[in-house]
Amino acid sequence: MIEDNKILTLAEVKEELSKRKSEDKNERIESTLTYAKKFSKVKSEEVKSIKKELQGLDIMKLKERFIIKIIDILPEDSEDLKKIFVGEDVSLDQNEIDKILGIIKKYK
Repeated sequence: MIEDNKILTLAEVKEELSKRKSEDKNERIESTLTYAKKFSKVKSEEVKSIKKELQGLDIMKLKERFIIKIIDILPEDSEDLKKIFVGEDVSLDQNEIDKILGIIKKYK
């Protein structure tokens, strides 16, 4: 049952499913939790800090869905960061890219 339509990072998915796992023994929850544990690159406690810092950059083009992807992927360089925006009508200048990567490097 869908309770809320909200974009979550893998770390947040992992945290939420860990809570639900004890309430509901479900194969889908188990497999999704396994995936989230395997591919999540940051701790759930760090997600809020990273989000806040990225939102604090005041880059209008940096919507929440892009911030979530940046946190999930933790791009290492400008090429990796630009891949997040492929197919989107978004282009970041080098200064914006450097600011984003500077924040990400603190959490690697």
